[in-house]
Amino acid sequence: MLVIVTKDYEEMSKVAAKKVAALIRKKPNCVLGLATGSTPLGLYRELIRLHKEEGLDFSKVTTFNLDEYVGLPPEHPQSYHYFMWENFFKHINIDRRFVFIPHGMADDIEEHCRWYEEQIAKAGGIDLQILGIGANGHIAFNEPGSSLGSRTRIKTLTEQTRKDNARFFGSIDQVPKYAITMGIGTIMDAREILLLASGKAKAHAIKITVEGPITAMVPATIVQMHPRATIIADEEAASELSGKYEG
Repeated sequence: MLVIVTKDYEEMSKVAAKKVAALIRKKPNCVLGLATGSTPLGLYRELIRLHKEEGLDFSKVTTFNLDEYVGLPPEHPQSYHYFMWENFFKHINIDRRFVFIPHGMADDIEEHCRWYEEQIAKAGGIDLQILGIGANGHIAFNEPGSSLGSRTRIKTLTEQTRKDNARFFGSIDQVPKYAITMGIGTIMDAREILLLASGKAKAHAIKITVEGPITAMVPATIVQMHPRATIIADEEAASELSGKYEG
């Protein structure tokens, strides 16, 4: 596992974008696993800049998003469909046919989850999976206690996660109680993992993820087992690490 410590969020985003862009240039039809939330926004902004100013070509790229709320239609402002199109996809030359995001309004969620796994396999697997990390060490919506071998499935959101997300919805009552998420086993199947972390609030989670024991109670610790995992953390997020890492 490679740990890279950057000065700040902006540098973290640029280092991550450079890595993603290098893969796209090397393999134009690569498969990317994408995340939502505030952490990857800088990465997406830099990739948009590289597309507009340097011609980075997304026309053959396939993407799979980690998760989506159950019960929110794609046009809902808080859906991850809406997030991805507003913050990334509509600004680049991605082909809609190659964009996959779990469908929170699916009639049969379990069947949809099986279909999602099949589409990943059909695409040849994920070349590079981008991850954020929760303060409790969760990745995607795999909360503490999630099976380390889990696949794409429906998950009940914890009360804390719903409270944390209530600021986006207005009140906790409006926050969905369930989400579709890639499983930890699905994430670990990616050929390469890129986990991003920024800010003091993520410092303890990064310390445990990098230096702690592997445990289902901190799902992100499983990345220690991946043969090609890179963690890029800014100085604040890396502030509790005891070892010396690349900077």
